[in-house]
Amino acid sequence: MNNEAYQNYLRQRKCAPKTNYYRMSLNELDRIRSEFTRKPRILIHACCAVCASFPLEFLSETFDVTVFFNNSNIWPKAEYDRRLQELRRYLAETAPEISLIVKPYDNEAYMKPLEPMKDDPEGFGRCFYCYAVRMREAYAYAEENGFDFFTTVMSISRQKDSQKINEIGRSLSRLYPSTAYFYSDFKKGGGQVRQKELCDAHHLYRQDYCGCVYSWQSTHPDQESPA
Repeated sequence: MNNEAYQNYLRQRKCAPKTNYYRMSLNELDRIRSEFTRKPRILIHACCAVCASFPLEFLSETFDVTVFFNNSNIWPKAEYDRRLQELRRYLAETAPEISLIVKPYDNEAYMKPLEPMKDDPEGFGRCFYCYAVRMREAYAYAEENGFDFFTTVMSISRQKDSQKINEIGRSLSRLYPSTAYFYSDFKKGGGQVRQKELCDAHHLYRQDYCGCVYSWQSTHPDQESPA
């Protein structure tokens, strides 16, 4: 890990002006409601039911929603299965009309490019790469299948940098110009309060690490591996 690069990144983020992606999302919803005569189709990358809960509620009134689950970063397989099962259950209980697309799980292949970054702190280079890989795969699917919009639920998390996630989305939108990127900061405007209400109401499983083996080790440095 290049610690100097990480410290420089933190200083830059602290001083840099921040875009209000929450306000941007509200303005975009107003535009869509005034210009579309139908519900546009949106593909939402979701990493778990907890993170998906409020974004799905926030968007479903305006969009015809499909959820895309492509999270081979999650380790071990039992954890992946549990998160997917919880997402299926949540959709069945709250929005059975929403389709769920699940890509095959392949943690071994997924993690190989991340090995050189294994010592990166949470929320830095390894994580940025992981966000971008999953978002790009989902975005490509959205364009190939005629979706009007693409977004990710990840901006709901306090542990993830919404500015960085939306920067990745902006870059990807240049590769997939037929599908617009929906900018978001789902944690704002009471989003996290509502997320907690939804999670409590549906007794959702709340994981205590992001997903990969390195994030598990960072959260549980003194525990034996569960795999």
